[in-house]
Amino acid sequence: MRQTATVRYGQMQYTEVFVTSAEDVEKMSLCVMRTQRGVEVGLVLSKPQPLEESQAANFPGEILHRATKQDIANLDRIETELEPKEKNFCQTKIKEFNLPMKLAGVEHLFGGDRIIFYFLAEGRVDFRTLVKDLANEYRTRIEMKQIGVRDEARLLADVEHCGRPLCCKAFMKNLEPVTMRMAKLQKTTLDPSKISGRCGRLMCCLRFEDEVYVDLKKTLPEKGAWVSTGSRSGIVVGGEVLGQTATIEEEGGRIAVIRVADIVERRAAEEKTRLVPPAPTAPTAPPASPASPASPAPPASAPPPESSAPEAPTEDGDGH
Repeated sequence: MRQTATVRYGQMQYTEVFVTSAEDVEKMSLCVMRTQRGVEVGLVLSKPQPLEESQAANFPGEILHRATKQDIANLDRIETELEPKEKNFCQTKIKEFNLPMKLAGVEHLFGGDRIIFYFLAEGRVDFRTLVKDLANEYRTRIEMKQIGVRDEARLLADVEHCGRPLCCKAFMKNLEPVTMRMAKLQKTTLDPSKISGRCGRLMCCLRFEDEVYVDLKKTLPEKGAWVSTGSRSGIVVGGEVLGQTATIEEEGGRIAVIRVADIVERRAAEEKTRLVPPAPTAPTAPPASPASPASPAPPASAPPPESSAPEAPTEDGDGH
């Protein structure tokens, strides 16, 4: 009977669903399988499930059988003897050819179909001579794979700051980007040494809860908005995303914390800027009106000098 099971395999800890006809495959058992790269050994992560007819037939490979004691012994010999020798030989050649690259790891596939050399470099590297020497030495297919710092940590590191295995190595399939916005939204410390992973980049776990934080933030009133719970009202000066609370400044400057669920009325910042009524502006208007009585004063002093003003028109009239 055809079944499917999730398997983790390779030094980069790839996780895929494979099909199998073997009946001795069990959860958390080692298995020998054929992938797109060749014959490999992987760890079965799930209990095999019957293959449904409606399920797509496109699988990355097939589980051949459960690993035997001899298979496990061969795998141990590859990891402890062959791969270290292959890594040392490659590093020697890199120094010999003075190539601008750093060798991060070597993966010798279980079936001997190929040897994969993982390296870091700032740009493109012409390693054709290196590949030729490696192929002549090991008589198998050589693959040079350039990786980044996140893949390097996935390849070499084991434990994170939290004490648990690296997420990228334990269960993540794809390394998606993590931004500083996510750290700020979760109000974590912005100290790079505390929010950076083994790779030196922002920790992947910051992305796991980002969607929840984004959804919860939508329910919070924005700063400067006016809100009311019926018993309390004021201008929003802060908020707590996970706690779903808002900090408001009431009339008189009092600070209070209210639950977002208790808000019955809210107005945007541009609609309600302050809770204080515009009483101070009213007294300023009357002082402008007393200025009008001052207008009679100029006429009192003006008449003597202004007597010459009426003469100017009469002279103009005489001129005409």
